[in-house]
Amino acid sequence: MANDLDRFDRAILDVLAVEGRLPVADLARRIGLTKSPTQARLRRLEAAGTIRGYRAVIDPIRLGRDHVAFVEVKLADTREAALAAFNAAILAVPEIEECHLIAGAFDYLLKVRTASMSAYRAVLAEKISVLPHVHQTSTYVAMQAVKDGGVAAR
Repeated sequence: MANDLDRFDRAILDVLAVEGRLPVADLARRIGLTKSPTQARLRRLEAAGTIRGYRAVIDPIRLGRDHVAFVEVKLADTREAALAAFNAAILAVPEIEECHLIAGAFDYLLKVRTASMSAYRAVLAEKISVLPHVHQTSTYVAMQAVKDGGVAAR
């Protein structure tokens, strides 16, 4: 679908990536179209799965979850069944905000958000280290988020 996107579609996506709750009339004005064609394009982008959904961006610091750690995970087994087991199990750990399969010296990179270092240690010991096929982990603690979730951090 990327090749099917014209400048108006790309403008819609650029605006919505920053301001997802923008009314269609305001979106139309910002991209230089009228409301009806903008709404039709928006529906098409949603139906095609280009726009996967809308969500609120929550400030984790206000929720007391300002400790961020990035965790490299090496698995003991990287055959497809082991990867699938790890992938399925990772979904049940709410403290893991992101999980990426990596081509490199380790297998996965996790972004873990907790309230404190002691809370992180508990998550590492009781949830991450016991995931299927985990062989080794290395943790890097973030000191400051400069850009988080595509948005400049406060």
